[in-house]
Amino acid sequence: MRDISVGYGPVRALRRVSLDLPEGTVVAVLGGNGAGKSTLLRAVSRTLSFQGGALTSGSVHFGGRRIDGLAADRVVAAGISQVPEGRQIFARMTVTDNLRAGALGATGSRAAKADALRRVHDLFPVLADRGAQRAGLLSGGEQQMLAVGRALMASPRLLLLDEPSLGLAPLMAARIADTIREINAQGTSVLLVEQNAALALRLATTAYVLDVGEVALSGPADELAASDEVRRRYLGVVDEDAAADATRGTGAPPTLRRWEADR
Repeated sequence: MRDISVGYGPVRALRRVSLDLPEGTVVAVLGGNGAGKSTLLRAVSRTLSFQGGALTSGSVHFGGRRIDGLAADRVVAAGISQVPEGRQIFARMTVTDNLRAGALGATGSRAAKADALRRVHDLFPVLADRGAQRAGLLSGGEQQMLAVGRALMASPRLLLLDEPSLGLAPLMAARIADTIREINAQGTSVLLVEQNAALALRLATTAYVLDVGEVALSGPADELAASDEVRRRYLGVVDEDAAADATRGTGAPPTLRRWEADR
């Protein structure tokens, strides 16, 4: 992504955002509510228009090809699938039919789609066991598995994940995280939007922090995890000296130079 700006009518949601995702890696995007994280994913998957948004400047390239002018279905055919926030499964359809729907935009043969289904069943055996069950009767964690499995049915080279741990119990969130690692280990790149910063930084090699539609900070995930600013804002960690300063009311906590400059 290069200098991406996105608006919803008069509201500017992203301002000149640039992001790189090396092939085979996991890149995390962090930020509070309204920071523009979901908008960033929609700019890649070309689904902005479904929410009344539009790309106003910048470009998106994938695998050496410019894709910001493609329709959403052509982006899927190009090798990008998105798991939306809130899962958005087809509740009245069976689990198997939800998975079949995920393969509709794929360009592979029947054999390739059958291989994709076997991969999903290997990752999530419960989906094979409950194939004939209505998807709306699954638990929240199982529905998240189904949403991820549905996206994998198109055999993407890049998987966009929007808040995969949202609303899940810690144990289920950990299972989803393990699955993301396995998906990545199998060769699929991952762009992960996540409010659970601790989880995201454990999974990612690189991370970006969005603040009111702009990149406030970026770098290796382990370095951001060690940053006092990120720890204070997103990990809920306050060191003893910072806590003592706050108690004495001696001034504002320290901020990173980059963050201060961007504000």
